[in-house]
Amino acid sequence: MPTIQLHTPIPGPKSKALSERRAKAVPRGLSHGTPIYVAKAEGAWLEDVDGNRYLDFAGGIGCANAGHRRDAVVEAVKDQLDHFLHTCVQVTPYESYVRLAERMNEVTPGTFAKKTIFVNSGAEAVENAVKIARAYTKRPGIIAFEDAFHGRTMMTLALTSKTHPYKAGFAPFPGEVYRVPFAYCYRCSYSMKYPSCDLYCARHLEDTFKRVVANEEVAAVIAEPVLGEGGFIAPPPDYFKVLIDLCHKHGILFIADEIQSGFGRTGALFASERYGIEPDILVTAKSLGGGLPLAAVTGRAEIMDAPAVGGLGGTFAGNPLSCAAALAVLDLFERENLLTRANELGDRFQRRARDWQRRWPIVGDVRGLGGMQAIELVQSQETKAPASDETKKITQYCYEHGLITITAGSYSNVIRVLVPLVITDEQMDEGLDVLESAIATVCSQKGAVAQLV
Repeated sequence: MPTIQLHTPIPGPKSKALSERRAKAVPRGLSHGTPIYVAKAEGAWLEDVDGNRYLDFAGGIGCANAGHRRDAVVEAVKDQLDHFLHTCVQVTPYESYVRLAERMNEVTPGTFAKKTIFVNSGAEAVENAVKIARAYTKRPGIIAFEDAFHGRTMMTLALTSKTHPYKAGFAPFPGEVYRVPFAYCYRCSYSMKYPSCDLYCARHLEDTFKRVVANEEVAAVIAEPVLGEGGFIAPPPDYFKVLIDLCHKHGILFIADEIQSGFGRTGALFASERYGIEPDILVTAKSLGGGLPLAAVTGRAEIMDAPAVGGLGGTFAGNPLSCAAALAVLDLFERENLLTRANELGDRFQRRARDWQRRWPIVGDVRGLGGMQAIELVQSQETKAPASDETKKITQYCYEHGLITITAGSYSNVIRVLVPLVITDEQMDEGLDVLESAIATVCSQKGAVAQLV
């Protein structure tokens, strides 16, 4: 029996009613990608309040790598509920926080001594990484990248690249943030080609120190090993090694934002491992908590100890329920073949998507690492003009036919895959069938419109 089961038009009557209530109660600034309301989730599927069942290729924007409501995670949370809910670790600490910090220090890249602090969200983790880097280096500057996304708080908005809808109307932002082009090979800022470019975009950092900000004023360079909201852009294999060597040459720290790329998404526990790098500070969140809010900042011990006693923390940071869930998630990655599965799913997606690229000019680029895959949609493969409207139509077709997808990219023309890694081959193919049908339908409609014109 197929996983997708639709019993009403999408959205159904109960979802429509909830949308009407939402419009009166919730500000419009909180958008949502689909008009359905979830009642239940398991593994790789969601069920809405009208009884319709969908395959989930969004995974809570990367929070469900280990699957929705995994038994081990649910049991760990239930067990913690029987003990205590909250004490505030800064007042009366608890063992699970320490144990989870020890685990994070063990599993993150780098053989050096590390320390970890927990906070509530990815944006909060990035904020603390910046604080720690500035405290350690005694420098103010932070270099971030074009097409980066690091969060929605004021400091992280300064680091984030995409203007609409994230930054427009919220200025001014914190200062001492400088932006440089990323290794976006499909749309190279320097009109070069890899590998003949000799990683010009990475080496251009030296020019930035001469023309934009002095190297002795820069505390850290922050980057997502694979851009998330920016469009699932994976740089060439040697890019980060060159970049980090330049950073360390000038006493600059490298912060890896692994909020979306971490916890098995790319076929390694952390994408940094795919690039053979050891970040000075590594930031994680999303799938760390197995569905509960939790984020971490892990780094070299001497760097993490730079802030004064009491300089880091938060009332709910490292909540005991979230710590229990995260420990269960790490156990799942030790017991199960989720990393292998991520690579299998990536290969499965690539085979289908490469075929789409040959059949339909709208599919401009197919890219990704492991289970972190995407297609970039364009008006033509020659011009690469973004097909933003068509992307919106494809995602709508998908949810109307039982597949939850989300977009990405500075031009909102990328469809990204964040499917829970526990999805079966049959479910994966079922979802890809819907996506393929969506592309075919939109391309057919586009062709019909072109003929009319």
